[in-house]
Amino acid sequence: MSLNQYIDHTLLKPDATSDQITKICMEAKKHQFKAICVNSYYVAYAKKLLKDTEVKVCTVVGFPLGASPSEVKALEASMAITNGAQEIDMVINIAALKDGLDNTVENDIKLLTQTCHSKGVILKVIIETCLLNEEEKIKACTIAKNAGADFVKTSTGFSTGGATLEDVTLMRKTVGPEMGVKASGGIKDLEMANKMIKAGATRLGTSSGVSLINGLKTEGY
Repeated sequence: MSLNQYIDHTLLKPDATSDQITKICMEAKKHQFKAICVNSYYVAYAKKLLKDTEVKVCTVVGFPLGASPSEVKALEASMAITNGAQEIDMVINIAALKDGLDNTVENDIKLLTQTCHSKGVILKVIIETCLLNEEEKIKACTIAKNAGADFVKTSTGFSTGGATLEDVTLMRKTVGPEMGVKASGGIKDLEMANKMIKAGATRLGTSSGVSLINGLKTEGY
């Protein structure tokens, strides 16, 4: 698979303007990225811009803290899907995981899985690796897999750190070969992108998609 098909071209800043959203959509269209990822406010707008392309529209739910009630996350996802979202990236209930409330975490993901899969939409589960120890990372990935999610994802990009090679390797080892792993946060150059893919990432969430592709071109691929 070519590099562009790994990339979720991302703009989630709270002050992102419609002109900036237009720009990333046009970049995604030009480079044929797998998806764009925007806040739910811009889903309908992005879907309209990308209507004649293969680029998918992804949005985030319970973002960036994961602390919303499950029913609120489900409603948020449902509304986004109605507006044209084809992929949902949800944040787990990090506090519940820390408290050892595994059933709460699993039920949270299960409700979103049902909401998404009933509409043919992919669910990615952000576990926010920078806030978890190794045992918690393994547990979060296992719960997400058991709940039927399609991907586990490292990070929101809005906490204390982003994706690391060690975390991606651990996540891939935990979920096995069939489930997706999305590395997100801090992937800014071609070398790191390639290392993430080698470690087991099947998606890259990045705001540097164009730079990655340009780096690919300059290296003669």
